[in-house]
Amino acid sequence: MKRVRTSFSAQCCTPMGLVVGIALLVLGLLMSSQLLLAQQLSMLRAAGTKMLDASGREVVLRGYNVGGWLLQESYILQTDTLDCQWRIKQGLLRTMSETQLEDFYRQYRANFITKADIDYLAKLGFNCVRVPFHYDLFLTDTQRRARTQVIRSPRNVAGYVQQLSRWYDENQLFTNKNLEGFQQLDNVLSWCAANNLYVILDLHAAPGGQGADHNINDNFVPLDLWKRRDAKGRLIYQDMTVRLWEQLAARYRADARIAMYDLINEPHKMDAANGLSASNQELSALYARLINAVRAQQDQHILLLEGNGYGNEYTNLTPDKLAVRDKSNLAYNAHRYWCPNDPSIADPNPNQINLLHNLVAFRERWQVPVWVGETGENSNEWFAAAVQGLNAQNIGWCHWNIKRVNSPAGLLRIKPYGSIITPEGRAALLRNVQFSNCTPNRDVATSLTQPSSFSAPFMPHAIPGTIQAVDYDLGRAGVAYHDDFSAKIDYRDNTPWNQGGAYRNDGVDIQPGPDGTFSVSHLTAGEWLNYTVTISKTGAYDVQVRLQNPGPGCLTLKLGEATVATVPGSLESKPGQWQTITLQTQPLPVGQHTLRLCVDKPVAQLAWLRFAPVAAVVPGG
Repeated sequence: MKRVRTSFSAQCCTPMGLVVGIALLVLGLLMSSQLLLAQQLSMLRAAGTKMLDASGREVVLRGYNVGGWLLQESYILQTDTLDCQWRIKQGLLRTMSETQLEDFYRQYRANFITKADIDYLAKLGFNCVRVPFHYDLFLTDTQRRARTQVIRSPRNVAGYVQQLSRWYDENQLFTNKNLEGFQQLDNVLSWCAANNLYVILDLHAAPGGQGADHNINDNFVPLDLWKRRDAKGRLIYQDMTVRLWEQLAARYRADARIAMYDLINEPHKMDAANGLSASNQELSALYARLINAVRAQQDQHILLLEGNGYGNEYTNLTPDKLAVRDKSNLAYNAHRYWCPNDPSIADPNPNQINLLHNLVAFRERWQVPVWVGETGENSNEWFAAAVQGLNAQNIGWCHWNIKRVNSPAGLLRIKPYGSIITPEGRAALLRNVQFSNCTPNRDVATSLTQPSSFSAPFMPHAIPGTIQAVDYDLGRAGVAYHDDFSAKIDYRDNTPWNQGGAYRNDGVDIQPGPDGTFSVSHLTAGEWLNYTVTISKTGAYDVQVRLQNPGPGCLTLKLGEATVATVPGSLESKPGQWQTITLQTQPLPVGQHTLRLCVDKPVAQLAWLRFAPVAAVVPGG
């Protein structure tokens, strides 16, 4: 600061010097402001069932996952046939050199999440970011080349394990302070602190893989974290996982920007059928090692545990069962997908905690904080019910996921880019993932941030004018719309909540058209849609209704409680045939109103409604 003040006083005698001086002063103030924001974050600690900051104030963490960034998951990029990150790389290596591959991934990581994405999360009111990462970002170039050889030929796994074993014994794993993984975490910590957001570090792909799902943990062999031994008989992947957390703790032990360490993401399929215990013994033993290793670094961050079965089942993982001396600052995680949000529904296993009832009971029984590290992958109606249920119990949560390709369910929608296997596709992907090129899904944000009674226009609608059927109001089912099926609450039921899967993420079924337009489809009796409209002139209107109706259909338009127009119930048309029906409304009052479109009999598709003043009749014309 002394150097800046001297420079300012020396140069401010000239006009150019004054400009430079003012710029430096502004820069100094901005830096001071960012430092102040960072200082507002204090180390969190567990106190009974709560997380408290240094002032003793409770902090309820509500935020978003930045999945797909430091570990690719195939469905996020719509490369499902490639199954996981290493198989995506394997496909790319057919036409790219290893150097070109590494360069592409550096560009991808530089573009997928930036400060602009974090700024957007803060603007929406979230207070934390969970960062899923792959252990391979903490390998040196040489070590990553050895992993790439396995990607080229998975039969090389045994040789790779022996190399890892040698590097482990020579203390060459995770010790370089300039590894990309550390740089990426430092970047996101800085971006989040500038916005007063906490960060949760999440080891999403552990060495060897913590489960059987390739997509989640990018493993070469299922469950190798728990099974693979080196030539010395050691569970070498577990030794590596401990050493990685030792290095992370040594680097970040005093960093108040970090809320928690999520030690292992979603361990799963750890059961007798897969050659492991039926009571989480292996997971309990590794957690004991990890907790002791972090605490040995004088690190008192909250440690987030995840149970077996994708983060939810805690037999032999409760505080009384953990073989550690220091049981302070522990928190327990649940991942909530495709399950009921009714707090009265309970799982008979008290250690299975993804249901709201069990989550609350577990917290009270063990007097520990609980937190939902992942939730989502459903409709807006489910999102809203889930977070409002969690909020009512003062349980924090982190939604999955910030971005997805051509999906209405992410917070941000990435435009389609073609194929990642082609140069053109990769170039488009690098452009499309950038924040400025993504489309916010406002309905998703609304479902997570607004109360259950909230309703607002999705688009401004004027009468006279055209209303696209898909632009019904924002809000929950029963408030902005009613649909027969609006949320998935049973993981075994694969009925789509949005048949057509396009445009929005509500229960309303939306079909994409060949010309880039969209229509509401599969309208059944009893369903309805609300539109906030502004009527500029009192009077009756002609309204054209564009619909596709393979059988008798009937729609009613209401303004408030008053019926203002009805589509005849005797329409006949060939299947797939579109037709435009013209009606005349009752006189409509000027001002802002809610127009409700009610479905009395099934209609295949509805595209739009177009209102025009009734043509004046000229006397003698």
